[in-house]
Amino acid sequence: MVAPLPDPPELPRRVAFLGTPEIAVPCLRALASSDIEVALVVSRADKRRGRRSEPTPSPVKAVALELGLPVTARLDDVVDTGIELGVVVAYGRIVPRSVLEAVPMINLHFSLLPRWRGAAPVERAILAGDRETGVCLMGLEEGLDTGPVYRRSTRPIGPFTTSAGLAEALAADAAELLVDGLTDGLRDPEPQDGPVTYAEKLDAGDRHLDWSEPAEQLDRVVRIGGAWTSFRGKRLKVHAARPVEGSGPELGHLEGVRVGTGDGVLELVDVQPEGKGRMPAAAWRNGAQPGADERLGE
Repeated sequence: MVAPLPDPPELPRRVAFLGTPEIAVPCLRALASSDIEVALVVSRADKRRGRRSEPTPSPVKAVALELGLPVTARLDDVVDTGIELGVVVAYGRIVPRSVLEAVPMINLHFSLLPRWRGAAPVERAILAGDRETGVCLMGLEEGLDTGPVYRRSTRPIGPFTTSAGLAEALAADAAELLVDGLTDGLRDPEPQDGPVTYAEKLDAGDRHLDWSEPAEQLDRVVRIGGAWTSFRGKRLKVHAARPVEGSGPELGHLEGVRVGTGDGVLELVDVQPEGKGRMPAAAWRNGAQPGADERLGE
């Protein structure tokens, strides 16, 4: 059984913050600027980005050090700090039962639960063509994002919304939701209701552009970032593109910077050939000079 949260409207005086990536940083800054003491920050251990590079702290750890907050990579340290509440935002690790039983925890999750429980809710919402998503302030349980929801906010997903832009907006929403929730008191949580879907972690296959797919779906893949295809046996990243109306070339073939798809046409805007920098698609095509029998994906 998890530890109970402080009775509302009592404001927790000392909290621990558990988080790792950039999307968690606004919540940490908002807490540090509030009347609540952040007694400890828990984030992943420093990582090397190359064999000869210096270890690099996570975005959350870097900001914690900037703010003069104590930081650790050891989750068990939370139990010994005398805190009243743990705040979890994209921490990246499962919090074990032993910690949940010792310290009450809340979590900020970037979806409208129970839709998109799991690791990649922002990207999965875009890939699925969802019209909206949001943030849930919830109680943390042993199950994967199964806890009751105290507050939620919604945000539309437009036809040009990218995962980077959406994550930035949701991070700001989460910071406001967190401070308001703690200030007003966490009361009357609602159990999650509705169909459950899971946001599995993305891999290279999820970002691969399969030209037999409709242009609208391929556009969504580009908008989550890291989209790629191949040309002449080398990887070609697609940083920006847009579906356009009208007929086009055959599947995977180029007509200018327009690519034929399973349904419709995708116009390339910015690409990055293997071993080179990002460039306008027109500049890449002018240099590559694709032949009439050549196609993307080969």
